Amino acid sequence: MKAKIIVWLSVCFLQGFSPLQAQSGSSRISLQQCLDIALANNIPVKQSELQEQNAKMNLTQSKMNRLPNIAASLNYGINNGRSIDPYTNSYINQQLNSSNSSLTASIPVFKGMQTQNSIQQASYNYQAAKMDLQQEKDNLTLNVILAFLQLMNDEDVLVLAKAQKDVTAKQVERLEQLNKEGAIAPATLYDMKGQFASDQVSVMNAERAVEMSKLALAQFMNVPYDKNMQSDREGLSLDLKRYEATTDNIYNTALQKLAFVKAADLRSKAAGKAIRVAAADLYPTLSLFGQLGTNYSSAARTSIATGTTDVVTSDYVVVNGTNSPVISKQTNFNSQKIGFFSQYNNNLGTFVGVNLQIPIFSSFQVRTRVRQARLEEKRTGYVAENTRIQLRQAIEQAYLNMNTAWNRYEVITGQVAAFEESFRAADIRFGLGAINSVEYLIVKNNLDRARTNLVVARYEYLLRTRVLDFYQGILK
Repeated sequence: MKAKIIVWLSVCFLQGFSPLQAQSGSSRISLQQCLDIALANNIPVKQSELQEQNAKMNLTQSKMNRLPNIAASLNYGINNGRSIDPYTNSYINQQLNSSNSSLTASIPVFKGMQTQNSIQQASYNYQAAKMDLQQEKDNLTLNVILAFLQLMNDEDVLVLAKAQKDVTAKQVERLEQLNKEGAIAPATLYDMKGQFASDQVSVMNAERAVEMSKLALAQFMNVPYDKNMQSDREGLSLDLKRYEATTDNIYNTALQKLAFVKAADLRSKAAGKAIRVAAADLYPTLSLFGQLGTNYSSAARTSIATGTTDVVTSDYVVVNGTNSPVISKQTNFNSQKIGFFSQYNNNLGTFVGVNLQIPIFSSFQVRTRVRQARLEEKRTGYVAENTRIQLRQAIEQAYLNMNTAWNRYEVITGQVAAFEESFRAADIRFGLGAINSVEYLIVKNNLDRARTNLVVARYEYLLRTRVLDFYQGILK
């Protein structure tokens, strides 16, 4: 019976089935749920989203810079003493309230292609920010998947450790009965009890590893630690097969798929556009402008006719030898202030023109900015080149680790099969008294270690393959 239990456990792990799937009463969580929660709660991802939004606003603003600049101004002041009346343009010596308003507009016509290059630069930066966000999500996805697989690994090791402890516990029960009957030496029972204590320690270590994996996974999801968490493996394929892609294939695919490689290239292109943006200040700028203005003066007055009167003038006419004075009609006027809005309406004036600015000397500031932009282009170029170098090195290392893990898994698989046969024979012989407890425990411990190593090797290979999947952009 004991041998059947151990064989059943071995078949379960070799076929990718875990006894955890039959347990209930715990808080199960699937890999997809972990990914959704992590992406929703992760702070670095949210920070990258804000950076992407900022880059998008910069791109929008660079496009808006092609629109005219329109500004309005309004001022109102009080002057005492001698001043110039803005209405009559003559000197006065009194308190004067005055106001000026204007509406100006300027339309850029040519700025050395600065606006167009700024738009392209902002576009590259925005695309790079999008790649940064995607890379942040990809990194988090990889970490969550690896943490989830580690939890599965530790859960399987725990189940195996408990099964090994149960096998030893049954042997202890059998030997205790035989010891009471005097059928065995007491040392045989004590050896088995010592092994049972060792198995209990192994279970405790496995339980701690499971809790540490739960904590790590909870931290990636940015949620409180839950001791009742268990992995939900439904629909998750854990079949092992030899990885077919080569390092060259993985590297070439990574260059096309990985977001951080694209981000480095885009920033290099943006730096190239920055050179043209800086060099635009060496060229003349041409713009059209126009202005609409008006003013008000409290000294402005107008005369309104109120009627006519007869006025004797100094001229005369001779009538029948008599000098008769000449009487003329004189219009009478009444002076009144001109209202604020009336003056604003009457004093409207417009002005349009063309503005040409030719840079002559600016203390070499423009040329310095151009040189600095060229240095930045070289720096981003080196960053992009170094990114490719580090990527190839990382892929080669990951591929080597994957091959090593696969070879280890194959060797340990054969080792488990050999130790199973050895233990089956030892279990029968021990039950018949043909071997002592020390020999039996040696065979059992060899099998237990091999089974534990097989579980670890299995998940190590899965972890290594997931890393290579990540480099190929197929991490789902």
